[in-house]
Amino acid sequence: MLTVALPKGRIAKETLEIFETIFGDGFKFDDRKLILETPNFRFLLVRNQDVATYVYHQAADIGVVGVDTLEEQGLDVVRLLDLHRGVCKVSIGMRVGEKLDLTKLELKVASKMVNITKRYFEERAVSVEIIKLNGSVELAPLIGLADMIVDVVETGTTMKQNGLEVVEDIMTSSTYLIANKNSYIAKKDEVLDIYEKINAVIQTEQKA
Repeated sequence: MLTVALPKGRIAKETLEIFETIFGDGFKFDDRKLILETPNFRFLLVRNQDVATYVYHQAADIGVVGVDTLEEQGLDVVRLLDLHRGVCKVSIGMRVGEKLDLTKLELKVASKMVNITKRYFEERAVSVEIIKLNGSVELAPLIGLADMIVDVVETGTTMKQNGLEVVEDIMTSSTYLIANKNSYIAKKDEVLDIYEKINAVIQTEQKA
């Protein structure tokens, strides 16, 4: 049996739909339940930020999580397959009309993605102060807390509604199937079997 960690919300629903396509059965969590048991799988419903942690510590054999979260957390897991879902960008946002000037001293950047932000500016040899916020980062430039933000952007609507615009994209993210390194060895046949079945579904979708 494989234990699968899924992030609550749309990605869990879409992943379970893939399993339904493969196996023909209904895969649905009962109301408020966090564990779904089937003959071959145990699904765990967890916070998006915790998926890779469950997989890394082998509480789950495989999981589904965004690349942006993997890059931010830096946990050593096997990236098996791009599911081509949850596509978004991690971008720098500033007040409308402002330009990104990396020569400016004392830049302040607000973000919940501290490590991605730190790497981006370090690679450009730019010194910044990173202010960690857990939500409503769009507010930071509007009240002078920061010069810019680094945030996940899907459509850009939230930024626009708050008087901000994307000035640069840092990375593109999508949802990946990941595996624990030990599980990948100990349960290789099972992991590769589900990988191949999911990959077949993705390939069919891509050709459609």
